Order: sequence, then structure tokens, then C-alpha cells
Amino acid sequence: MSFIQHHSGKMPHWHKPHIGEHRWPVSFVVGVVIILQYLLPAPMSLKLQPEICVIEASLMVIMFAIKPGRINQHHKLSWWLGIALAAVMTVSNIASAIDLVDGIIHSTVKSPTNLLAFGGSIWLTNIVVFTLWYWEFDRGGPGARAEALIPYPDFLFPQMSSSEYAPENWKPGFFDYMYTSYTNASAFSPTDVLPLSRWAKFLMMIQSATSLVIVGLVIARAVNILH
Repeated sequence: MSFIQHHSGKMPHWHKPHIGEHRWPVSFVVGVVIILQYLLPAPMSLKLQPEICVIEASLMVIMFAIKPGRINQHHKLSWWLGIALAAVMTVSNIASAIDLVDGIIHSTVKSPTNLLAFGGSIWLTNIVVFTLWYWEFDRGGPGARAEALIPYPDFLFPQMSSSEYAPENWKPGFFDYMYTSYTNASAFSPTDVLPLSRWAKFLMMIQSATSLVIVGLVIARAVNILH
């Protein structure tokens, strides 16, 4: 196996096996988003939204049942289920965003409260969806990171650039990827975490564009309604 090496010939301080992170924080965050999607009133949700939420919840439960504790090994089935969950949530959220844009263009959304609730739900889901993509893909996913199977990172966190910024056993967790997703959706560009691989740059570009469209249109329409 090849490793990223410093000039001293040693592998970087962050590239080493660790005990892995817990599954439950991921399941909790995804569960909250699924509940928010399910509770949206009918005029502000997709026709198949309840069925989609059931599919998302089922995938999440299966993943938790397969690996309820720490994710300390790369499990292919669990990893593919995570990709499937992210894909279903992505398609659902894109469809909701298109429905929102259509409602704004044709002025079918009259209430600023409904507009902000619908737009806020899509924006929040956008953050969680891309958090899942980043978390599942960076260096092969949480299990592969725990085993240190892939040497080259897709995201460069500040703690990885110098051991002075974090303890020796530091490793990125789900919250770190959620923070990265949140800042990218808020600032419409990377902040302190840099994308290195092409897929990471592509996903961050798509997320920024989606967030910009949602926030821009929702705010513009809400201001117009209030006036």
C-alpha cells in the first residue's frame, strides 16, 4: 500500500486506523430530516412524499440494524445502502426544489410563511444530503477511514495540514462533514475545508448552486409578497 508521505518519509499523522465513529448520530440527523419532510403540508410536498419518506426511513433502519455500533470496518452492503439513501434523498430534494421554483414562477405560493417553511425544509435537506455524500465518499467512507484503507484524502481539514492544530488521534467525523456542508450552503463556496478530488469539487459546486437558487428565489419572493 502506498501512503502520503512527508519529506521525512513518514506517513501523515492523520492517516492511521482508529476505532471508528458511532452510527446513531447519523441516523438521528437523517431521521429528523425525514420527519420534517413527512410533516410538510400537502400543498408544499410532493405527491409521493410519504412513500419516499418510508423508503428513506427503511434504508436508514436497515443500515442501523446491520451496523448499530461503531463503524470500524468497511462493510460493502452498508456502504451501498448509505449511497442509496443519499441518492433517494437527493432525487426527492431536487424534485421538491423544482416544485418550489415552479411555484415561485407561477405565483402559486401565496403565503410567505409557507414559502419560508418549504424553502427552509429544502435547504436543510440539501445540507444533510450533501453531508451524507461527503461522509460516505471521503477516503472510501467511514469504515474505510477507520481502517485507513485509502491514503489520499478528498477533503483537506485544517487539522490534517499540521499536527499542531489537533491531537494525534484526531479524525473527521460526521459533524465535521455536516459543518463543511453547512458552510458551503451558506457561503456558496468552501471555507476552511478544501476539496481535493474532482468529485468533491463537483459535489460542492452543485450544492452551492442549488443553495444559491433556493435562497435567492425564496428571499426575493418572500420580500415581494410582503410588499
